[in-house]
Amino acid sequence: MDKRWRDIGVLAGALFAVNVVARLVNHFGFDGDDAAADRVSLGMFLVIGLILAVLAFVWGRRRPLGDWAADIGGAVVVAMLLTVLVGPLLVGDSPFAGGAGTFFAQIWFYLGATLVGSLIGYLVATALGLDHRSQSLKRFAELKTTKPRRVVRR
Repeated sequence: MDKRWRDIGVLAGALFAVNVVARLVNHFGFDGDDAAADRVSLGMFLVIGLILAVLAFVWGRRRPLGDWAADIGGAVVVAMLLTVLVGPLLVGDSPFAGGAGTFFAQIWFYLGATLVGSLIGYLVATALGLDHRSQSLKRFAELKTTKPRRVVRR
């Protein structure tokens, strides 16, 4: 159980670190250039989605959907709260500096990127037949075909 919490914490920390790097690049590299800041933010969401796609693919092969989805969901919620509430403080802004619309847009974009990334990773594993359920069904089918047929006497 400790390993499970450690994995959730490491994932949340990694997702938050991606956000911190994007914020620092925006702050020091593109201060005042909104178009460049938007591209960096889009890149951040793509990297977050890619991380979760790879993780969903790997965890989806080893564990049932409910187990890894709960872990990813917990890590995403923690990372999102850190990103929205603590992230702006690192570069000297307020979490609500852009107004309520910007605050909630960050939340929706973050949730959207994480959901799409996780779904893509799991759907690729499922399409290739590598997910946990497909492998379990494959083992079950192989087991049932190897047993000899029982002869019924009348």
